Amino acid sequence: MTRLTRNELIAEIINLEAILNLPKGTEHFVSDLHGEFEAFDHILRNGSGSIKEKVRIIFGKKLTDKEINSLCFLIYYPQEKLALLKEEQILTFDFWQQKIEQLLTIVRFCSCKYTRSKVRKALPENYAYILEELIYPYDEEADKEDYFKQIIEKIIDLQEAEFFVAALCELIQRLVVDHLHVIGDIYDRGPYPDKIMEKLINYHSVDIQFGNHDIIWLGAFCGSKACLANVLRISARYGNLDLVEDSYGINLESLRNFSRKHYTDNLHFQPKNNPYRQLSTEEKIDSMLIQQAMTIIQQKLEGQIIIRRPDFKMEGRLLLDKLEGNILKLNQKNYSTVNSCFQTVNMDFPYQLSNEEDQLMEDLSQQFKESKLLEKHMSFLVEKGSLYLNYNHNLLIHGCIPLNEDETFQPIQFKKYTYSGKKLLDYFNQCILSAYHNRHSQIEELTDIIWYLWCGEGSSLFGKKAMKTFERYFLKEKETHAELKNPYYKLREDEQICMKLMKEFDADPALGSIINGHTPVKVMNGEAPIKANGKMLVIDGGFSKSYQKITGIGGYTLISNSYGMHLAAHKPFTKKEAAIRNSDDIVSSRQIIDRKNNRIKVRDTTIGQSLKEDALNLQKVLTKKQRKLE
Repeated sequence: MTRLTRNELIAEIINLEAILNLPKGTEHFVSDLHGEFEAFDHILRNGSGSIKEKVRIIFGKKLTDKEINSLCFLIYYPQEKLALLKEEQILTFDFWQQKIEQLLTIVRFCSCKYTRSKVRKALPENYAYILEELIYPYDEEADKEDYFKQIIEKIIDLQEAEFFVAALCELIQRLVVDHLHVIGDIYDRGPYPDKIMEKLINYHSVDIQFGNHDIIWLGAFCGSKACLANVLRISARYGNLDLVEDSYGINLESLRNFSRKHYTDNLHFQPKNNPYRQLSTEEKIDSMLIQQAMTIIQQKLEGQIIIRRPDFKMEGRLLLDKLEGNILKLNQKNYSTVNSCFQTVNMDFPYQLSNEEDQLMEDLSQQFKESKLLEKHMSFLVEKGSLYLNYNHNLLIHGCIPLNEDETFQPIQFKKYTYSGKKLLDYFNQCILSAYHNRHSQIEELTDIIWYLWCGEGSSLFGKKAMKTFERYFLKEKETHAELKNPYYKLREDEQICMKLMKEFDADPALGSIINGHTPVKVMNGEAPIKANGKMLVIDGGFSKSYQKITGIGGYTLISNSYGMHLAAHKPFTKKEAAIRNSDDIVSSRQIIDRKNNRIKVRDTTIGQSLKEDALNLQKVLTKKQRKLE
């Protein structure tokens, strides 16, 4: 800053002060995507209905509903929609001229609250000069009308219209949402978390709050074999082993051979139906056998962590040593196990891997660490991710803030140190970053903490007393399956509790809310996503198809713009091709949460605070320069 001239300082101060008075950009919140790429991609393309809302404002009196839908789907899926229109042979000169003019009108409308500099950075490089000329014609003299008309006609004459229209559509998508928040759980259940990660990597502005399913993938990449066993078990359970093998390049042949050698048909371990493709008979059998193998290996590896980390206080999850044949002695009761597959458990040393298992997990772990695509995705996750985020007065968190029944923060002790509230999550964040940066040396103490975040009682991501994977697989008594939730999930209904939590994390309870994921909102049972008089917003509405039978909807998203905040509930997404062909959007309803009387300005935001500081520092430098001149 000191190298800037006096005139440059003045110009920059004026610029910053002006930006502070622009309307705040639109924030888009999504949660619990669980590999459902097509639904997520559609929501991102339509801005949770924001694009259609703007098109209605501009053209509501000029176009029919059918024409509005068709125009919107052109914006969402320009290449695919134009290919369909080409089949119908309607891509005439008049069509191109009309669509370009309509799209330019929408671009002007969407860009009006941004600086020209910001819009310029968003322009596609090939058409940047032309677009800048066309976006701001209202600044020019009326006698330039022929100039603008000639630009559009020449674009069409040179057969550039298809590419130009696609560029305009993508620009609209870019301008409608200024920043994206992903409130955790990109991975597991659905088949395409890798595609979601690629989409996020190429997105213009995004942050991520770690979810419990994201953390086991990160743990597996950092060298935790217990996390790796969970990743492979869940992938087999949901018929998604091709994600591991084909997308991330992990060779599972040794795992298949091991599973075939030691395990047999066990219908309880059949994979769930994959909604995107039909598994072959061989794939179903392999998934069934691999799920058994990983379930047992997981129990052994987790037992090893529990034994070496008594500070985790998870001795109650040591169950293999409670087996006598097919009888489990649990809480002074005997239970007959079902779906048993304990043939690789040495009852004298139940938590010890066999030589084959040890070699197998060593090989798989090494492959996970060496996968280039996984490294790319996990590096981005760490770069953009955190356990919580205080942003524009809102507190964003995937799971929970561990609490006691008496409304106090639950203290969690690791070795000789005790943490609670914000300090606990800061400690977890520090461990995650350290585990990632030390992944090549693989510090066991750090990867153990990542596994603890998956299933430990004090984890802000898990939020339950204990994970009952063993009981759900092997005991028929339903009462043993129950996973007791942390008191947070009951207390978050209380407005005063939410305000207390926000203060703990330096968020402003008067202006913001807690935005939460992790627990699907059971709309079918009358549960509401808006709690505590609007101070708690739970936006896990069931993107994952496996949850939609209990939520009754296809997911929630949240939009926060300069006018306030509203919640969008979506009907389940079917197929991309059908949606494009029929112009079938998936936003089903919107609910206003907070309507501002005065528009929120950039100065009222997290970025605005930073800009104010920059302006203040520049002013100090300018004052010093002026004093020297005097």
